Amino acid sequence: MTPEFAATIGTETIKVVLMVSVPILLCGMAVGLIVSVLQAVTQIQEMTLTFVPKIIAVFTAILFLLPWMMEWMMRFTSQIFMNIPEYIK
Repeated sequence: MTPEFAATIGTETIKVVLMVSVPILLCGMAVGLIVSVLQAVTQIQEMTLTFVPKIIAVFTAILFLLPWMMEWMMRFTSQIFMNIPEYIK
């Protein structure tokens, strides 16, 4: 296995991780921003008020995006397994 080949595998791995995690992170960030603006407008400074909506939003996003996320991960895993003979050359 050459260093370029290992770098290619690492690049693909990072790409898959980002593609799977960014939608969930953006959802949590957007809900956190909305809650923060509402807290600033209403001057309610309750710490638990920020966590509950984010948790609900992230779990809902995971529920709806799970098939798409699994497709990305399964495609990457099957490519890794199919290319094992090339890796050991």
